[in-house]
Amino acid sequence: MGKSIAINAGSSTLKFKLFEMPSEKLISSGAIDRIGLTKSDVAIKYGDGKKFHKTMDIENHEEAIKLVLDKLLSLDIISDYNEITGVGHRVVAGGEYFTDSVVITDDVLKKLEELSELAPLHEPANILGIKAFKKILPNVISVAVFDTSFHTSMPEENYMYALPYKYYRDYKARKYGAHGTSYRYVSGRAAAMLNKPLKDLKLVVMHLGAGASICAIDHGKSLDTSMGFTPLTGVMMATRSGDVDPSLLAYIMEKDGIKDVNEMINILNKKSGLAGVSEVSADMRDLEAVKDHNHQAELARNMYMNRIVRYVGQYVAEMNGVDAIVFTAGVGENDIGIRQEVADKLSYFGIGVDPEKNHIRGVERDISSDDSTVKTLLIPTNEELMIVRDIERLRK
Repeated sequence: MGKSIAINAGSSTLKFKLFEMPSEKLISSGAIDRIGLTKSDVAIKYGDGKKFHKTMDIENHEEAIKLVLDKLLSLDIISDYNEITGVGHRVVAGGEYFTDSVVITDDVLKKLEELSELAPLHEPANILGIKAFKKILPNVISVAVFDTSFHTSMPEENYMYALPYKYYRDYKARKYGAHGTSYRYVSGRAAAMLNKPLKDLKLVVMHLGAGASICAIDHGKSLDTSMGFTPLTGVMMATRSGDVDPSLLAYIMEKDGIKDVNEMINILNKKSGLAGVSEVSADMRDLEAVKDHNHQAELARNMYMNRIVRYVGQYVAEMNGVDAIVFTAGVGENDIGIRQEVADKLSYFGIGVDPEKNHIRGVERDISSDDSTVKTLLIPTNEELMIVRDIERLRK
């Protein structure tokens, strides 16, 4: 028996969950924010409702990881580093190299560095986390789990862009998608709830968090997904625009005097979506609180639902039917109103939500109305559990 830790490293953040394996019991979880900035925030949960919290300066990811490991010792969560027998890293982009999770070797690390340009906001931070853990725990199995690998089953007609083919041939310009680890977990749970083999099901899963995407899962495989070459495209998100006409961007850049395309990309990634339209907040809860007397907040919320319905309808058509739709991630798991309104707009597919069953947050449940012909499920995602399961699978 050992312990495996799942790591999600961002540019200035580090999140973790520690599991006892193979029982899959969650022992501890935590996060460090503002790495490399002043007043980094450290929060760790463990034991029976115990919490550790401290604000301090943390210069880099290696220092953050050393702090996490030291706190696991000093808080008696582990008695020795040797108790940690596996480390799993969430990695955003696997490109066409990686169709599955993989044990990290020097060759794998080299390929990850090559792929950094496919996810410049995320991949460098993922690599920093990997290198830091390898330095501190060099003899422990280290596994990369990719957001993109689940989507490598997409057919060419769904992942290719209608651009000159040489851009794909020379630069691998194509749709890669994201949230694949979440989709693997949620689709498996959906099959269990429906008591049917995953290979017999057609599902549309809505991963609705700060980053949001939708996936058509046909007989257990990703058929199509809303995110594209990067996580910027697709449905509207908290601060990301989703789909935008590229010609509009050139028009805005000229009108606003924006010379650097990276500045425009930054606007699309960090100043658009719910935050940009509402000019109130990127948080759906804040918009719900003021939407009755704030037109832009109501508009942002309506646009968000409109984009979701548009993609779900497209994917039902692509699969020629659907057995169930699934809500997951922060908004999907907790926003009762969004779930109800999205289902109501999809009623022509035989989708219906029971208001009483739906009046719940963050609990796995079938929320379908009795007369619906398509099931509607609420399934909290658990990407970290999938990561540690991949460690166990690959160590054999």
